[in-house]
Amino acid sequence: MSTIEVPIRMPLWQRVLFAIPLFGWMAKDVAHGDPEDLGYTAAAIIAMWGCSAMIYGLPGLYLPALAMVPLMFLLLILVSRG
Repeated sequence: MSTIEVPIRMPLWQRVLFAIPLFGWMAKDVAHGDPEDLGYTAAAIIAMWGCSAMIYGLPGLYLPALAMVPLMFLLLILVSRG
């Protein structure tokens, strides 16, 4: 008799994140792909930010940075707690 591996169900936040068309594909690739995929994902995010600045001008440059402020606050709090 052989055993069958049942896949572990991902948490809800991962399923929601991986369901987002563009960012979900990159997040799934980073989570389950090769280690060098992280560099490609970072380059793609920076390129998308640059394209938004080219298309929309200064708001395309400022608004993504403004959206990252809560994430940086959370990161600082986590780092300070040890």
